[in-house]
Amino acid sequence: MSSKPDVIGFAHLIGEVIEVITNDGRVVKGILRGYDQVNNLIIQDCCELVFSTTSGVQMAEMGLQLVRGDNVAVIGEVDEELYDSLDLDNMRAPPLRAIKH
Repeated sequence: MSSKPDVIGFAHLIGEVIEVITNDGRVVKGILRGYDQVNNLIIQDCCELVFSTTSGVQMAEMGLQLVRGDNVAVIGEVDEELYDSLDLDNMRAPPLRAIKH
């Protein structure tokens, strides 16, 4: 049996903290609990990071969320130690724009 990670799916990310950027420009973070063959994601303890050029990053708690696979642009594992060291209260950035097809 191979010990290689499942590079085609997201099995290696189950139970890990992930961050997702959606096609409509939202950034959400939480624990990946499941996914299916069309990359629908079940994310627990989900929160949306709301960026602004005038105030720090706001965290909107969302609880358990299903993110449709056709709306996922980017998914990645979060380095929690590095993430916790970020000063989100003083971070300024414009919100991401939606992807245009």
